[in-house]
Amino acid sequence: MKAIVHTKYGSPDELQLKEVKKPIPKDNEVLIRIYATTVTTTDCNVRNFTFVPGSFRFPARIHFGFRKPKINILGIDLAGEIEAVGKDVKLFKKGDRVFGSPGTNFGGHAEYICISEDGVLAIKPANMTYEEAAAIPLAGNTALFFIRDLGKVRAGQKILIHGASGAIGTYAVQLARYYGAEVTGVCSATNAEMVKSLGADKVIDYTKEDFTKSDETYDVIFDVVGKITFSQCKSSLKQKGIYLENMLGLQDILKIIWTSIIGSKKIKGGVSTESVENLNFFLELIESGKLKPVIDRSYPLEQTAEAFKYVEKGHKKGTVVITVGHND
Repeated sequence: MKAIVHTKYGSPDELQLKEVKKPIPKDNEVLIRIYATTVTTTDCNVRNFTFVPGSFRFPARIHFGFRKPKINILGIDLAGEIEAVGKDVKLFKKGDRVFGSPGTNFGGHAEYICISEDGVLAIKPANMTYEEAAAIPLAGNTALFFIRDLGKVRAGQKILIHGASGAIGTYAVQLARYYGAEVTGVCSATNAEMVKSLGADKVIDYTKEDFTKSDETYDVIFDVVGKITFSQCKSSLKQKGIYLENMLGLQDILKIIWTSIIGSKKIKGGVSTESVENLNFFLELIESGKLKPVIDRSYPLEQTAEAFKYVEKGHKKGTVVITVGHND
């Protein structure tokens, strides 16, 4: 099968399209013919630590391979069709169209992948494209983790989302709106109308206005992109307000511990855990018209390196998708 192989750190040009051995499903696994996957900031972090905070660069390198990568096929989102099932599989059958995530095993940037039947995998609705389905797992789960689980956003609250036009941000805007909050999105003027169309009540152009200099205060501030700090935002938080931080450095973890003990304004952060329940929750919202995946652009598998270059510029709108063609 064809796959994009990652063998060394450096420029995205190191990624190569190669023929590798097609996987064979174990007794409890399904073999998925992949039709769509994505390039996420998580993929970029594993590829070359692009968005990893400086204080975590060294431990990240130890975890993912100090001299050379331990993970040779990236891709943490996918959608496709089940081609074969192991003898013990009960939840899925050949021909099922599915979407989900292989998690930290990665492997989505290929024509095929094997995933355990009890992994993060759900049936794709017939009226949803493979590209739309692939855009859900990582970004959607991350946004849900911060908005619902950490921030506990609810009706009557005011939330500001800094980085509202990215993959996580577009889901965060829609989820905050779904839970009844008044939503302010921060992005560039170019993306303002798109963010408004997702449900933001107000959009601030960060190139012209610094929300931290305003008298406006919020119950929750969600910094998706790691461009601001708690100290800068503290005066913009209401009493008992919560600052949600997506990109944590070592100092941020210490601040989370400190603010949990001292003061009424808290910092919260962490790593989301994907689940089938969350995927099905997103399907309910999408089918009821309350949420939609936002796709910036698509690249064929052969141009995955170009997709990485685009994502690593840090200005994508929604999700960048990779389409996987099959010659047959």
